[in-house]
Amino acid sequence: MQPAYERLRADRIRAESDVERLTAELAAARAQAREELGTDDEAEIRRMIEEARAENARRVEDFAQALRAVQDRLDALDGAR
Repeated sequence: MQPAYERLRADRIRAESDVERLTAELAAARAQAREELGTDDEAEIRRMIEEARAENARRVEDFAQALRAVQDRLDALDGAR
């Protein structure tokens, strides 16, 4: 019975230590999010990420269109020779 008690006691101490460490990590992550993003609300951060992804996709498409236009002009110049 004693070894089981000691094992459970050690497990409890580890679990309490983990809770303290993870609570501190969460507080630090929330503070960093507030500093860098202006919020620590998970839903708001998800919305911001989705918005940034959509903007990035739009910019990639705009860039691809610009490249195609340049290539078309180069092809036209080459064909005029």
